[in-house]
Amino acid sequence: MKVKLTLAYDGSAFMGSQVQTSTAQTVMGTLERALRNLGIGDTPVASGRTDRDVHATRQIVHLTLPPFWSDLDKLRALLNHHLPSALHVRRIAVVDDTFHARFGARKRTYRYLITTREPNPFEARFVTFTPTFNPQTLCEAMRLFEGEHDFIHFMKTGNDTHTSVRKIVKTRCYYHRGYWVLIFEGNGFLRSQIRLMVGFLLQINQGVLNTQMLLEQLTCKQVHSRDLAPAQGLYLCNISY
Repeated sequence: MKVKLTLAYDGSAFMGSQVQTSTAQTVMGTLERALRNLGIGDTPVASGRTDRDVHATRQIVHLTLPPFWSDLDKLRALLNHHLPSALHVRRIAVVDDTFHARFGARKRTYRYLITTREPNPFEARFVTFTPTFNPQTLCEAMRLFEGEHDFIHFMKTGNDTHTSVRKIVKTRCYYHRGYWVLIFEGNGFLRSQIRLMVGFLLQINQGVLNTQMLLEQLTCKQVHSRDLAPAQGLYLCNISY
C-alpha cells in the first residue's frame, strides 16, 4: 500500500532535509530510522529538499508500506512516538500507485517571515529580524519575480536540474500579527532560490539596491547581489498535486 505522509519540522534541529553520509541529523534520515523501528524498509521520497534551518509546515513524502500496516492512525501515533519533537507526522493517507511526491508536484509554496520587533531569543530560530520594513517598496519589487524567468543568478551551485528556468505564478506580501509575510508560489524552485530572492528584496528595503538592479539581474544582464537571506525565516508551507 502506497501512502503519502504530511510532515512538519523545525529546520533548526536538522542539518537539512536530505539524507547525508556525513551526519545522521537530517529530516529524512531521522524519519527513515523511525520507519525501520516499525518494520518499514521502504525508502521515503520527499517532494524536495530544504536547507539547514529551513522549516516546513507541509512537506510531502511518499513510501510503500508492508502488508501488516493497515491501521494508519496507529502508524502515525507510533511514528510520532519514535520521532523527536522537532519532526511531526501530521497526516498519513493512501494514494494511488502512480503518485510521486517529487515528480507529481505541480506547485510549491513557500512563506518567509520578517519582523521589525526587537530581536529576542524565543523567535530567533523562526523569523528574520530587520529594523525597518518598507512594505510598498518591497512588495512592488517582489512582484517582478512573477512569471517565467531564467533564475541562474538566483540559485546556488549544486542543483540537480537541467535548466534554471522556473515560473513563479504568484507572490503576496501582507502583515499578520506582528509579522510581514512574503509568499512565493511556483512550479518549482532552485537551490536557495528563495533565500537569494529575499536577500535581494531586503537590500532594496534598506535602500542598498533598487528595482532596476533587480530587473538587470533577473534578465541576466548584470549580477548585483548574491547575498542569502537568513534561513530561519523560510518555511515550505504547501505542495499542490
